[in-house]
Amino acid sequence: MAYMSEEGYNKLLADLKQLETVERPKVVAAIAEARDKGDLSENAEYDAAKEAQGLLEMKISKLKAVIADAKIIDESKLKTDSVQILNKVELKNVKNGMKMTYTIVSESEANLKEGKISVNTPIAQGLLGKKVGEVAQIKVPQGMIELEVVNISF
Repeated sequence: MAYMSEEGYNKLLADLKQLETVERPKVVAAIAEARDKGDLSENAEYDAAKEAQGLLEMKISKLKAVIADAKIIDESKLKTDSVQILNKVELKNVKNGMKMTYTIVSESEANLKEGKISVNTPIAQGLLGKKVGEVAQIKVPQGMIELEVVNISF
């Protein structure tokens, strides 16, 4: 089961609609065009179009599985007394004093450029359940880091 915000769920639905209504007809048209060019046994265009179709159908299938498995989180029931999914967490690296802010989201909504990290990352896992003022010791590929929870919000 994948927990996600309503916004993230709606984005997945929009992506699925785009793939099914825009991308799929493009691939079908490319296959038909390549088929019209003659002998299929030596037609690289046809092979490429069929491969693109297979990749697209796999992408659609995976997206449908994520949507079917999704559970939308009721944001009105979220609290900020401890870190949980959909919380915006302000952190301070104990060692160097560097501050950072992350929003903990589902894997399908993660986007580091927007400051959204997956609930499945080591940092998010180490922060879940922590309260303001607590320090989380988190094992990352570079070793251990200590992050202090400075603030929790939505």
